[in-house]
Amino acid sequence: MANTKSSQAFSAEEKEAMKAAVAEAKRAKQADAAAAEAAAVDEAIAAMPPADRAIAQKIHDLVLAAAPDLGIRTWYGMPAYTVEGKVVVFFKPAEKFKSRYCTLGFEEAAALDDGDFWPTSYAVKAIGPAEEKAITAMVKKAVGA
Repeated sequence: MANTKSSQAFSAEEKEAMKAAVAEAKRAKQADAAAAEAAAVDEAIAAMPPADRAIAQKIHDLVLAAAPDLGIRTWYGMPAYTVEGKVVVFFKPAEKFKSRYCTLGFEEAAALDDGDFWPTSYAVKAIGPAEEKAITAMVKKAVGA
C-alpha cells in the first residue's frame, strides 16, 4: 500500500535547507571557493528579517574577532564557521524554522567538552555585553584558543 503522505515527509523549511546544501556543495567546487562561501554568508545574513539579521551580524563579527582563522561558509543555508572544513559553530535564525529564538550552535568539532555533559546550542534573543563576553569565550574554547 502506497504512502500518500510521502510528499509531506519534509516541511518547506527542511526542503529549503536541502536545496541550500546542494548549492553549498556546488560552491565548494569553484576555483575561489572561500570567497564564494564568504559572499554566500554575507548574502544569507542580508536576506534575514531585521531582528535575526542584527543578531546574525553581531555573532558573525564576534566569531571572526575571537577566531579570525576560522573558515566561513553556509551550512544548510545558515552562517557557519569551520576548522579544516568541519563546522565548529553555526547560527540558525529564528525565522529559518519558525522558532521563537535564534540559535547559536556548536558541532562535534568544537572543543567544548566538559566531562560527560555539556551544552552544544544556545537560544539567542538579544546580545548585550554579557552575551558578547560569553560568545567570545565559547568560540575561543571551541577552537582551542
